[in-house]
Amino acid sequence: VAIIGILAAVAIPAYQDYLKRSKVTEVAAAASACKTSLGEYIASKAAFPPGADEAGCNTATTQYVSALTVTNGQIKVDIQNVDANVDGGKASLYLTAMKDTAGTIAAATDSVAAWWCGTNGAATTYKFFPANCRQAQK
Repeated sequence: VAIIGILAAVAIPAYQDYLKRSKVTEVAAAASACKTSLGEYIASKAAFPPGADEAGCNTATTQYVSALTVTNGQIKVDIQNVDANVDGGKASLYLTAMKDTAGTIAAATDSVAAWWCGTNGAATTYKFFPANCRQAQK
Protein backbone atom coordinates (compact mmCIF):
# COMPACT_ATOMS: atom_id res chain seq x y z
CA VAL A 1 0.00 0.00 0.00
CA ALA A 2 2.86 2.38 0.83
CA ILE A 3 4.51 1.72 -2.54
CA ILE A 4 1.26 2.50 -4.39
CA GLY A 5 0.87 5.69 -2.35
CA ILE A 6 4.39 6.83 -3.24
CA LEU A 7 3.89 6.04 -6.92
CA ALA A 8 0.59 7.93 -6.95
CA ALA A 9 2.16 10.93 -5.24
CA VAL A 10 4.70 11.17 -8.06
CA ALA A 11 2.59 10.06 -11.02
CA ILE A 12 -0.53 12.17 -10.53
CA PRO A 13 1.20 15.60 -10.57
CA ALA A 14 3.32 14.52 -13.54
CA TYR A 15 0.20 13.43 -15.43
CA GLN A 16 -1.57 16.71 -14.64
CA ASP A 17 1.42 18.65 -16.03
CA TYR A 18 1.34 16.43 -19.12
CA LEU A 19 -2.34 17.27 -19.67
CA LYS A 20 -1.64 21.01 -19.40
CA ARG A 21 1.24 20.73 -21.88
CA SER A 22 -0.97 18.90 -24.36
CA LYS A 23 -3.60 21.65 -24.10
CA VAL A 24 -1.00 24.36 -24.74
CA THR A 25 0.26 22.30 -27.69
CA GLU A 26 -3.14 22.84 -29.34
CA VAL A 27 -2.63 26.58 -28.89
CA ALA A 28 0.81 26.31 -30.50
CA ALA A 29 -0.70 24.35 -33.40
CA ALA A 30 -3.20 27.15 -34.04
CA ALA A 31 -0.36 29.66 -34.14
CA SER A 32 1.71 27.45 -36.45
CA ALA A 33 -1.13 27.11 -38.93
CA CYS A 34 -1.39 30.89 -39.08
CA LYS A 35 2.39 31.23 -39.44
CA THR A 36 2.35 29.77 -42.95
CA SER A 37 -0.44 32.07 -44.12
CA LEU A 38 1.19 35.14 -42.61
CA GLY A 39 4.57 34.33 -44.15
CA GLU A 40 3.00 33.93 -47.58
CA TYR A 41 1.13 37.23 -47.23
CA ILE A 42 4.30 39.12 -46.27
CA ALA A 43 6.29 37.51 -49.10
CA SER A 44 3.70 38.18 -51.79
CA LYS A 45 2.60 41.69 -50.81
CA ALA A 46 5.71 43.09 -49.05
CA ALA A 47 3.38 44.34 -46.32
CA PHE A 48 1.85 43.19 -43.07
CA PRO A 49 -1.82 42.20 -43.28
CA PRO A 50 -4.27 44.44 -41.44
CA GLY A 51 -5.56 41.47 -39.44
CA ALA A 52 -5.77 37.71 -39.06
CA ASP A 53 -8.61 37.29 -41.54
CA GLU A 54 -6.71 39.10 -44.29
CA ALA A 55 -3.63 36.99 -43.54
CA GLY A 56 -5.70 33.84 -44.12
CA CYS A 57 -5.61 32.67 -40.50
CA ASN A 58 -8.39 30.72 -38.84
CA THR A 59 -9.74 32.94 -36.06
CA ALA A 60 -12.31 30.47 -34.75
CA THR A 61 -12.18 29.89 -31.02
CA THR A 62 -11.60 26.41 -29.64
CA GLN A 63 -11.68 24.88 -26.20
CA TYR A 64 -8.16 26.25 -25.48
CA VAL A 65 -7.91 29.21 -27.89
CA SER A 66 -10.00 32.23 -26.94
CA ALA A 67 -8.69 34.53 -29.70
CA LEU A 68 -6.12 34.68 -32.48
CA THR A 69 -4.91 38.07 -33.72
CA VAL A 70 -2.24 39.23 -36.16
CA THR A 71 -0.58 42.63 -35.74
CA ASN A 72 2.58 43.88 -37.50
CA GLY A 73 3.97 40.44 -38.26
CA GLN A 74 3.16 39.00 -34.85
CA ILE A 75 0.65 36.24 -34.15
CA LYS A 76 -0.95 36.31 -30.71
CA VAL A 77 -3.03 33.39 -29.47
CA ASP A 78 -4.92 33.94 -26.21
CA ILE A 79 -5.19 30.87 -23.99
CA GLN A 80 -8.26 29.65 -22.10
CA ASN A 81 -9.37 26.58 -20.11
CA VAL A 82 -5.87 25.20 -19.50
CA ASP A 83 -5.13 25.99 -15.86
CA ALA A 84 -5.75 28.85 -13.43
CA ASN A 85 -2.02 29.61 -13.43
CA VAL A 86 -1.74 29.66 -17.22
CA ASP A 87 -4.92 31.26 -18.49
CA GLY A 88 -5.99 32.78 -15.17
CA GLY A 89 -3.18 35.27 -15.74
CA LYS A 90 -4.42 35.79 -19.32
CA ALA A 91 -1.39 34.10 -20.86
CA SER A 92 -0.86 34.23 -24.60
CA LEU A 93 1.47 32.51 -27.02
CA TYR A 94 3.28 34.75 -29.53
CA LEU A 95 4.95 34.00 -32.86
CA THR A 96 6.93 36.91 -34.27
CA ALA A 97 8.34 37.10 -37.80
CA MET A 98 12.14 37.57 -37.85
CA LYS A 99 14.24 38.74 -40.77
CA ASP A 100 17.27 36.76 -39.61
CA THR A 101 18.21 34.07 -37.13
CA ALA A 102 19.95 36.65 -34.92
CA GLY A 103 16.56 37.75 -33.65
CA THR A 104 15.91 40.92 -35.62
CA ILE A 105 12.19 41.55 -35.92
CA ALA A 106 11.09 41.67 -39.56
CA ALA A 107 9.78 44.81 -41.20
CA ALA A 108 6.92 44.54 -43.68
CA THR A 109 9.33 44.58 -46.63
CA ASP A 110 11.66 41.89 -45.23
CA SER A 111 11.62 38.20 -46.00
CA VAL A 112 10.74 36.05 -43.02
CA ALA A 113 13.79 33.92 -42.24
CA ALA A 114 12.76 32.64 -38.81
CA TRP A 115 10.00 32.75 -36.25
CA TRP A 116 10.44 33.67 -32.61
CA CYS A 117 8.08 32.01 -30.13
CA GLY A 118 7.36 33.21 -26.61
CA THR A 119 4.71 33.95 -24.02
CA ASN A 120 3.57 36.70 -21.71
CA GLY A 121 2.81 34.08 -19.06
CA ALA A 122 4.66 33.93 -15.77
CA ALA A 123 8.01 32.15 -15.71
CA THR A 124 6.44 29.56 -13.41
CA THR A 125 4.16 28.48 -16.28
CA TYR A 126 6.93 28.17 -18.91
CA LYS A 127 7.10 24.40 -18.37
CA PHE A 128 3.66 24.05 -19.98
CA PHE A 129 4.76 25.71 -23.25
CA PRO A 130 6.70 24.03 -26.08
CA ALA A 131 10.46 24.12 -25.45
CA ASN A 132 11.12 26.80 -28.10
CA CYS A 133 8.42 29.07 -26.56
CA ARG A 134 9.69 29.15 -22.98
CA GLN A 135 10.78 32.77 -23.01
CA ALA A 136 9.29 36.18 -22.41
CA GLN A 137 7.37 37.96 -25.18
CA LYS A 138 9.38 40.31 -27.42
